[in-house]
Amino acid sequence: MNTRIWLAIGVAALGWGTSGVAQRAALADGIPPVAMVAMRSLMATILLIALVRLSGRPLPNTRQAWKLGVVMGLLNLAVPFVTMAIALQFASAGFVGLIIALIPLATAVLAHFSLDNEPLHGAKTIGLLAGLGGVVVLLLSGDSGIGAAGRPVLAASLSIVGVLAISYAGIYAKKHQTSYDPMVLTGLQFAVGFVLIALFMLAYEGMPPSVTPWGWFLLLYLTIPGSVMPFLLFYWVLQRTTTTIASLTAYVVPLIALISGIVILDERLEFGIAIGGALIMVGVVLVNRADRRLQASPTVV
Repeated sequence: MNTRIWLAIGVAALGWGTSGVAQRAALADGIPPVAMVAMRSLMATILLIALVRLSGRPLPNTRQAWKLGVVMGLLNLAVPFVTMAIALQFASAGFVGLIIALIPLATAVLAHFSLDNEPLHGAKTIGLLAGLGGVVVLLLSGDSGIGAAGRPVLAASLSIVGVLAISYAGIYAKKHQTSYDPMVLTGLQFAVGFVLIALFMLAYEGMPPSVTPWGWFLLLYLTIPGSVMPFLLFYWVLQRTTTTIASLTAYVVPLIALISGIVILDERLEFGIAIGGALIMVGVVLVNRADRRLQASPTVV
């Protein structure tokens, strides 16, 4: 891979890795989880519409564009944003970040059945089993990273729903990689996602409460470095490489989430989280190394 792709993956990982810490801080500041993602999505929508108009890009005007936007808005935004924001009420940012690391493994399995040039073979299978073993260790250990208030099984279940949604969304976007502009698709994704999340917010939490200045700063951080920038970079990378390699951010996201959670929020690195996280990361490394070897093989068409 060239330097630009590596840089894009690294910057996206930094944004997503620190967003869990910012969400935990926003929850502590009194912003309910669904209201938080609704306001974050609305701010991102406004910003992206402005960027699209300033750049002279055309607004989506075809049925295919809107269909792709609806699928991404639901599966790549609304479902994972809501489930993971709720999960962060019951586990540390590091714990949830480790579950998010399963995205490349889930993507590899789905790609095997959905894409012709990304088969699941022996090395990928071993990586998948290692990752699943890490999740089992996390759940059996009962460690959430936030002490007695944590509920690791619930947090993991909610996060896994988000992982599966994101993984399928990546496959779907890969299939339609020639039909979208990353900035336009990201804007459409956030617009559709905001509508879905706002409807759920009204039913689940009611109207959002007043937000403190610190809360607005956190929402702004979640909007730009934690949402808009990583998604733009992800779609850009996805057009230039495989879905599994595009999900390489999962190498770095858990480490960033763990370190920033411990340093900023005083979260705890429990033994079960360390062992389970190590197994998950071994699985991610094995899957992505196998994928790179397969893509480099001259027999791949």
